[in-house]
Amino acid sequence: MARNEEKAQSMLNRFITMKEEEKKKPKERRPYLASECRDLAEADKWRQQIMREIGRKVAEIQNEGLGEHRIRDLNDEINKLIREKMHWERRIVELGGHNYSKHSAKMTDLDGNIVDVPNPSGRGPGYRYFGAAKKLPGVRELFEKPPELRKRRTRYDIYKRIDASYYGYRDDEDGILEKLEGPAEQNMRAAAVADWKEMEKIKQEARRAVKSGEVVEVGVVSKILFEEEEDVVEEERMKEKEEKEKEREFIAHVPLPDEEEIKKKVLEKKKLEMLSKYTSSELLEGQHEAKSLLNIQK
Repeated sequence: MARNEEKAQSMLNRFITMKEEEKKKPKERRPYLASECRDLAEADKWRQQIMREIGRKVAEIQNEGLGEHRIRDLNDEINKLIREKMHWERRIVELGGHNYSKHSAKMTDLDGNIVDVPNPSGRGPGYRYFGAAKKLPGVRELFEKPPELRKRRTRYDIYKRIDASYYGYRDDEDGILEKLEGPAEQNMRAAAVADWKEMEKIKQEARRAVKSGEVVEVGVVSKILFEEEEDVVEEERMKEKEEKEKEREFIAHVPLPDEEEIKKKVLEKKKLEMLSKYTSSELLEGQHEAKSLLNIQK
């Protein structure tokens, strides 16, 4: 009995499903061209259908184990559906509907940053990659940003930022240094005055002791001698520097001529210049004239 009941139940189920299918309208196909649609509600319905197909294929392309060829085919199909969706959105605007293209989703890279993909034709978005298609060989390089080349600064750029504050001329304008240096300067002056007074007091005691013939303490004398030794040491250092500067004289490694030798050389040079002005014939004539003058004198 159980089998007959099961058979009847299955037959009843088949009959019910058959009747429901008969009541349904024949399945409509989406028009090939969006311009063929004349009704705004139908255009919105076909757009929603395309959106569902895109969502289903985008969910499927997230699987990296599908293989490279299947991923590329799915990506092509998604791009084709996106183009078709844009046609329907344009048709909806023509029929007086809402403009969906204003708030369309942007394409992002692997890090989630928005990427603008230009279209060579200038109409609509360019080719997009979804899911695992972004990690395909040859596609990953499209999303990688080229390294930024650090431009070397020129000398003009370096000096352009230099002003008076760079050289410290404006350090006193904020008033911070005055607050810090004022107490420090007062402390230094007070310490210097205290040292000077102490030394003057010690010197007076020492002079008084010398005049009265009393014995002066060793510590007092050592302080005075220490200051006097410092002055003496500074004077000796100055003298040593002057002596060293005097010792730095020019040493000639070649024997230099005296003044007499220089005069002789100059005279010889002048004689040669005078002789070079006269020709040989003029010299002979001069010799004959000199001999005739000597004869006349004799």
